[in-house]
Amino acid sequence: MSTNVPAIVWDKDAGPLLPQESAILAGVRSDQNAAFGYPLNPALETPQGQLASSLSAVVSDCYSQWAYLVNQIDPATSEGIMQDAIGRIYYIERDPAKATSVQCLCIGVAGTPIPVGAQVSDGSGGVYSCVQGGTISGSGNVTLQFQNDVYGPLPCPAGTINRIHKMIPGWDAVSNTADGVLGNDVEGRAAFEERRALSVALNAQGSTESIYAAVLNVPGIVDAYVVENTSHLPVFYGATNYSLLPNSIYVAAVGGNADEIAQAIYVKKGTGCNYNGNTLVNVADNSRYELPYPSYEVRLNIPTTTPILFSVSIANNPALPANVVALVKAAIINAFAGGDGGQRARIGSTIYALRYISPVRAVDENIEVLSLGIGITMATQNFLRLGIDQAPAVSAATINVALV
Repeated sequence: MSTNVPAIVWDKDAGPLLPQESAILAGVRSDQNAAFGYPLNPALETPQGQLASSLSAVVSDCYSQWAYLVNQIDPATSEGIMQDAIGRIYYIERDPAKATSVQCLCIGVAGTPIPVGAQVSDGSGGVYSCVQGGTISGSGNVTLQFQNDVYGPLPCPAGTINRIHKMIPGWDAVSNTADGVLGNDVEGRAAFEERRALSVALNAQGSTESIYAAVLNVPGIVDAYVVENTSHLPVFYGATNYSLLPNSIYVAAVGGNADEIAQAIYVKKGTGCNYNGNTLVNVADNSRYELPYPSYEVRLNIPTTTPILFSVSIANNPALPANVVALVKAAIINAFAGGDGGQRARIGSTIYALRYISPVRAVDENIEVLSLGIGITMATQNFLRLGIDQAPAVSAATINVALV
């Protein structure tokens, strides 16, 4: 049985070429005329016209589904369960939601150990667990990294953590002097594809790409940055001119356990490589059979939390929602964490103010953005370059929204 409806053309170079819907409709009409043996009134408001229109829509939708399925085979365009399947080829899984990470100043008696899992809380009942244990120094304090027990991009403004949730003798007080680095929801399509592309280096050894991929694969990692200095002289790198030791690797990480991060670095780094950073971890080389395992010192950097200021001016309009200021702040925080599908603000990255205009306008159709600036001390810049030792953070307190 033949038909006049054009089929999909399978081009070996371009892939499936779908016929126009008008061509499909013309083919259905030709089949109708052939079936009845004479030309029917082609007007779409007639019964035969409505039937032809419906059949054309069914055929067009079927073709579109085939094209969609074909596109799911390409890692650059796949999504959902098909993207998960491609990821499994590389032995990676989509990251679950991750928690906001925050540096807390723990105050108490010198020599008091604060273990991994120690908990603190904020005034609203949020609980944060320690992911990097330590001991209170002779000066009576130590700064440790904590993560929210609830996953997602939940802001943690400076000064909100002020309670020890589970008391430890000798530990007297806690506070966060800076905003937390936002966590994120379940890994989106763009972020998963970026990590999949990087994961190709997971099986490599010694390159910065392989170290970066390995660190990103550590559970709980929110963000990471890797760079090396192959020179025999110190090198100053990035916006803050961070000093890299000769013949060294630099790894910055937010979130995750420092011991696991150091293990990932040690396994992938080259021999004779020096390290940079403010955190020292002893890593046991358990690849050997004899006991005790030899132990090596590995350094990594826990970057300084850097609050990013936003200044947004919106044309005042009586049609705007009454809570428009709160909605705009929430939209910026969500975009900052990559929740809108775009790139999240990252260590050592360049943050562009224009990146946030679209999320702000998406809050309400009546919003007209007059200006949007960002900065660290004053929110007057169009873009901002962060150092490799700076982890960007944001909260409602660092966002100013004005109706003018």
